[in-house]
Amino acid sequence: MTTDEIQKLIEAGVPNSKAMVSGGEGKYEAIVVSESFKDLSMIKEHQMVYATVKPQIASGELHALSIKAFTPEEWEKQQ
Repeated sequence: MTTDEIQKLIEAGVPNSKAMVSGGEGKYEAIVVSESFKDLSMIKEHQMVYATVKPQIASGELHALSIKAFTPEEWEKQQ
């Protein structure tokens, strides 16, 4: 599985999102920015992202995914 493939899965599954994925060898980190995260708890944000790659995790194709989720406003403050 490549970082580009993971990015496309996340962006397709999380509405109006931008994902930046790094890592390799089954272990990846994703920074995901989406207005959809507004008013959600961190757990709900992570569940939303994990749902986009659930089949790949279940098959073992994707071993670990660390997630940092931000609204656009939160992301702007991080920059």
